[in-house]
Amino acid sequence: MDRFTILVALEAALLAACSPVGTPMPTATPSPAATQTPLNSPGPIPPTLAPSAAAAPSIQAASFPDVQAYTWALVASGYDSPVDIQFPPDGSGRMFIVEQPGRIRIASTSGRAQGPFMDITDRVNSGGNEQGLLGLAFHPQYAENGLFFVNYTDRHNHNVIARFQVSADPAFADAASETIMVSVDDPFGNHNGGVLAFGPDGYLYAGLGDGGSANDPLGNGQNTSSLLGKILRLDVDVAEPYGIPVDNPFSSGGGSPEVWAYGLRNPWRMSFDAATGDLFIGDVGQGTWEEVDVLPAGAPGGVNFGWDYREGAHAFEGSPPADARLVDPIAEYSHSEGGCSITGGYVYRGSMPEWNGIYLYGDFCTGFVWGLLRDGDEAVRQEWQSRLLYETGANITSFGQDTEGAVYLADRAGGIYRLHALP
Repeated sequence: MDRFTILVALEAALLAACSPVGTPMPTATPSPAATQTPLNSPGPIPPTLAPSAAAAPSIQAASFPDVQAYTWALVASGYDSPVDIQFPPDGSGRMFIVEQPGRIRIASTSGRAQGPFMDITDRVNSGGNEQGLLGLAFHPQYAENGLFFVNYTDRHNHNVIARFQVSADPAFADAASETIMVSVDDPFGNHNGGVLAFGPDGYLYAGLGDGGSANDPLGNGQNTSSLLGKILRLDVDVAEPYGIPVDNPFSSGGGSPEVWAYGLRNPWRMSFDAATGDLFIGDVGQGTWEEVDVLPAGAPGGVNFGWDYREGAHAFEGSPPADARLVDPIAEYSHSEGGCSITGGYVYRGSMPEWNGIYLYGDFCTGFVWGLLRDGDEAVRQEWQSRLLYETGANITSFGQDTEGAVYLADRAGGIYRLHALP
């Protein structure tokens, strides 16, 4: 089932689900579920968007916290289909909200900002459920160079990765400064991915879907010469419009040099763990399985996550070559467990040490939020516990993480929420 295509059919049910509910749903694994705290449960609204400085706790919590002591507190609202939440590394504490029709706004605790940071609705095609302005990443030296990058679908049916420059006024971008870096034909309109993130190595990573339709009819996921169904890795500092890192797996041939990983259907949100450098990817499934994939820090490129030979860890279509090395997800959940479209998240690294090291991710259709925690045994460290933590009732389109490590989520209805301790 394609992302967002179920929205109309589920709209009424999901709105009804926003009211508090009393019991959690089953977990994604046999681990017992924690009692849920509703998204709209009462609690103090943080006075500012910039939380206090994060502590320096251990690399991860020993167990899941008592989720009844926390809530998703509303920090900003009134946005038009928000699909990304980003914070520039400039010390300002500002939160930038990407609106799917083609605008980026700077959030305000007193309500939506009047004027957008950037408006490129004139060049964005957001007519389809999965098209629009989909991703934003600030250059690691944004405070010095004012560069940022976006991913959108244009009016000529292309997936575009473009670079922009902030104007002399830091509250506004220069929309005329666009440099198109990558433009890939969008054959079916859906499965566009759209996520951008800078890695600890300083390179720009971009997630692109397989091009759409169903069952990957063009075979893009396994075609290393195509940019679709891939994670790209670009050096944006050495050449125009970008250079190829020498350790990219196909930098010397055998595939497109931009490709870092492949075998993905529709990577909807990916992020790097700020403490370990591990890359977490939420990959939307076809009709049965949603998955979380991980590339450990320092892993070589060329990892094949299996689509469309596999959906999650399950055989799907065709037989892989005998020498294929397919990497299974670290977690998955089936549509029968209460979901239909994964939204990848972030590893918590904020000021609440009891959440430290827990990867938070959700489902667009149900608003469920799960947590993933590595096994505490240092000798093992390969096992993962998965637990359903919250039933929010929201259409979760994205998560975000500020520069202090706190985690946020976006509801397609227009609200932005932060994981927050109750008094």
